[in-house]
Amino acid sequence: MKLERSDRAPFWAFLAPAIALMVVFFIIPVIYVAVVSLMKWNGISTPEFRELRNYVLLFKDKAFVRSVTNNVIWALVAGFIQVPLAMIMAIILSRKPKGWKFFRTVYFFPQVISGIALATLWRAIYSADTGLLNGLLRSIGLGHLAKDWLGTIETAFPAVLIYWVFYVGYYMVIMMADITTIDDSYYEAATIDGATDFQQAIYITIPLIRRTSLLTCVTLASVMGLRQFEQVYMLTNGQPANTTSTIVLYMYKKLQDSNYGMAGASAVILILVGVVFIVCIRKLFEGRGETVKVKKGRAGK
Repeated sequence: MKLERSDRAPFWAFLAPAIALMVVFFIIPVIYVAVVSLMKWNGISTPEFRELRNYVLLFKDKAFVRSVTNNVIWALVAGFIQVPLAMIMAIILSRKPKGWKFFRTVYFFPQVISGIALATLWRAIYSADTGLLNGLLRSIGLGHLAKDWLGTIETAFPAVLIYWVFYVGYYMVIMMADITTIDDSYYEAATIDGATDFQQAIYITIPLIRRTSLLTCVTLASVMGLRQFEQVYMLTNGQPANTTSTIVLYMYKKLQDSNYGMAGASAVILILVGVVFIVCIRKLFEGRGETVKVKKGRAGK
């Protein structure tokens, strides 16, 4: 839509505060971090320009490469396992089965609890000696499978990742809100034509939320996966042998060492990885807008 000349002044007046906030709190800090990433600087001494040496050192560091790999895995799992689980729950609960309000509250409840508190809880569950998981295995005669879940290289990262995947309440509520806006006439016509609940979900619900709440949830979940810090910090601090490290945790450790150049370089890489993920997700969901066509059978004639 092309704005008339008389409408341009109010248009830019409304946009000005948002643009100013974006420039001050995002664009300028990103530029500053990008400049610092080219420096050798401890925050006190005079910065020394190093060109791209910090980036070369980053990708020679196995801990950083493992951190990037872990974040990519986390983002993929979040977008393509956690969100589909949330979508399934949203579709089921939007049908309003018996007790649906109770289950909606139960699934959303973990979202109001601090991530630090949840990580502390799961650290106790995974404990090698007194943990609930090992106790359960011993009680059912599988004590030989008990181990230090967070201290073993083979199980540490899966243990950190898996428990987080099942907290689907946030995305479930977003998709439930979108599903409630779908016109009931689609489902009524499909029911008349003999479509099952599963078919209605596949051919009506999912196509109609695909470009709205589903896209939003996949984007948010993937970005959250790239930003993981507190859970990993509380559970393992990136150990054992950096197998559970993430980019933000790696950056945090570089800041603790007053290595601001390397921290800035890792931040720039995180931003670039995030941009790539967002662009790929947008491309994945691109396409012609879906329309739902319900063919009338004899019952609808």
